[in-house]
Amino acid sequence: MRSTTSSYRIQEDLRVRLEHAARQLKKGKNWVINRAIEEYLDRVHRESLAAEARRQSLLASGVVTEDEEFWHQRADTGGWR
Repeated sequence: MRSTTSSYRIQEDLRVRLEHAARQLKKGKNWVINRAIEEYLDRVHRESLAAEARRQSLLASGVVTEDEEFWHQRADTGGWR
């Protein structure tokens, strides 16, 4: 897989933890960073899919949440003029 070089700032305590984890795993820091980012983005994606599934389930069931009621009351339903 093709890769690119990027530069990021991290807190000192996080850098120390990263180095410690890389030593324990006998892997490079780059490998640890890439795995951590992959896992985080996979989790965010799964959570967003779950949130969308919940939203669609509520919509299909006819349940109106407080958020939906709030936005419905403030919606411009007059359309374009």
